[in-house]
Amino acid sequence: MLAPVVVFVYNRADHALSTLNHLSGNFLANETDLFIYCDNAKNENVREAVENVRAVVDDFARNSNFKNVTVIKAEKNKGLAASIIGGASEILEKYGKIIVVEDDLITSRDFLTYMNNALDFYEANPKVWSISGYSFPLKSLKTYPHDIYMSPRGCSWGWATWKDRFEKVDWEVSDFQDFINDPERVKHFNEGGPDMADMLTRQVQGKINSWAIRWCYQESKENMFTVYPKESRIRNIGCDNSGTNCVDSSLYDTILTSGNSACTFENLNPEEKIMREFRSMYDYSRLGGLKRKILRLFI
Repeated sequence: MLAPVVVFVYNRADHALSTLNHLSGNFLANETDLFIYCDNAKNENVREAVENVRAVVDDFARNSNFKNVTVIKAEKNKGLAASIIGGASEILEKYGKIIVVEDDLITSRDFLTYMNNALDFYEANPKVWSISGYSFPLKSLKTYPHDIYMSPRGCSWGWATWKDRFEKVDWEVSDFQDFINDPERVKHFNEGGPDMADMLTRQVQGKINSWAIRWCYQESKENMFTVYPKESRIRNIGCDNSGTNCVDSSLYDTILTSGNSACTFENLNPEEKIMREFRSMYDYSRLGGLKRKILRLFI
């Protein structure tokens, strides 16, 4: 059975339509169930934009080439974190696995093929936490001989996982004080990037509201990894000042794979050369203020 695709949309009609149209161009779209979660307006300033998105989604659903399309419209504003945690939990309870895309991501034609094959290949691997569709344009990947690499840090820019992983997450981060007072645990968490512990602290302090940093914290506690593609299946089009949680930048833009090459999956361990470059992408000490803003939204 193919994994269902879940798309979360809010107030950007053009971005949402581009995301949906690219997904519908995927090779497996006509065999896939699609769920679209529409959050409600946070205030009257975005009411019209939210209604425009819902109209676009309704029209897409009527004319879609997906196997089935289900549209879920929130009666009240939930925010991205609550929307994803709640929506993903609902779908995983029924299907056991999930592919998630937000409304500012465009996909290669083989995105669903890559995700479903990876979900099948790694489901029984106790070291794999999730699958990422996005990959940084790392220089070290140019001569890397494999199609995938591993990282102890997940990514929210197009991802997939299974019910038994997702239900492990302690969304309340109830052991935070024990964690932050243990230098070894902090060091271990920051193997995914030097910003990790800082973001989790900001989350617990209520300065940010991120589902993903909590998701990555549990991944670290479980000593598990995320599978990344050498060739990205995702490109973010939302870093253009149009979104609630993004700023204008092309710093992390990447070139999508053509969708014509097969991906060979393997059971690998993280490679230190790749991880050094991967971590540097999150190193605030080397980045200007604009990149810092982006990174706090990237995860």
